[in-house]
Amino acid sequence: MIKTFRGLMADNTQDTIVLHTNDGLTGYRIKKFQIFVNSPGTTRQESVIKIYTVSQTTQDTLVDFSDPTLLAVAHTIVFNATGSGNIATHDVIFDTEIFNQDVYVTHKDGDGAASACNYYIELEQIRLSETANAVATLKDIRNKAVP
Repeated sequence: MIKTFRGLMADNTQDTIVLHTNDGLTGYRIKKFQIFVNSPGTTRQESVIKIYTVSQTTQDTLVDFSDPTLLAVAHTIVFNATGSGNIATHDVIFDTEIFNQDVYVTHKDGDGAASACNYYIELEQIRLSETANAVATLKDIRNKAVP
């Protein structure tokens, strides 16, 4: 089964996607992650939206693929009519990562315009065995302990 989530995020904010269950036997994997600016052609914007397994205290445009809590990242840059009217978007999904807890979506506009940005996420729902549940839960606990 595929579950979808979408939202419009203001600059420098975080959304929580509630996925946890009482038994932890439902896991998820990101299948699709897309972002789209709120007002294309009217503002200059450079948005970075990231999905994490742990809540973030700050939002930034830095991307570190060695961070074990990072599940996906998308970047878009838009120039308005005075800049040239181009839109470029890139996304990376670590689609082998299976999680069974809430995930956190962060947005930062690196251009300084404080523009809003849309996101769309498709998650594949996976039934976890007791062992897979234990592994996913322990990984989540370990990642929350990372400073």
